[in-house]
Amino acid sequence: MQLAEWAHDLAESLLAESLPNRWAHSQRVYSQALTLAPALGEDAELLAAAAVAHDVGYARAAVDTGQHMIDGARYLRDVVGADPRLCSVVAFHTSSPWEASELGLSEMLTEFGPAEPTLVDAITYCDLTSSPVGTLVDPADRLTEVLDRYGPDHVVFRAVSAARPELLARVTRVRQRSF
Repeated sequence: MQLAEWAHDLAESLLAESLPNRWAHSQRVYSQALTLAPALGEDAELLAAAAVAHDVGYARAAVDTGQHMIDGARYLRDVVGADPRLCSVVAFHTSSPWEASELGLSEMLTEFGPAEPTLVDAITYCDLTSSPVGTLVDPADRLTEVLDRYGPDHVVFRAVSAARPELLARVTRVRQRSF
């Protein structure tokens, strides 16, 4: 698990002190990824690494475009030289394509494509079953929490509202795969 350990150490260095809730959330997303490992085979470690690092784009050192998925993927690629597939999973996690569209950043997202549907489904499942403070949560409740936190005038609200059916479909696909 060298890649996952490396990603854990990196994410911890970027998030633990300055964004402790984000770090707690990332640790739970990582824990959820480990539960999917038996079904992922050789991609299990890649998912674990992406899970713990999925929100590094919120770290002050990574913020560039304001879209944390792209910012995190760029930081991983450009600053620390991470594996391109890891960068892709981080770039495309959860509602990223919808948020990138809202922000006019869809072209930047293509830097990390194409997305790998099985891994994007898996990381979305892990993200949506993890609360902002690192507890397990129902995915539908998690999406409601996000909408309530951001409010209708925010880009995240609009993106998540548009993405909600697909996000819940991803969760269903993961559960049906018997991960």
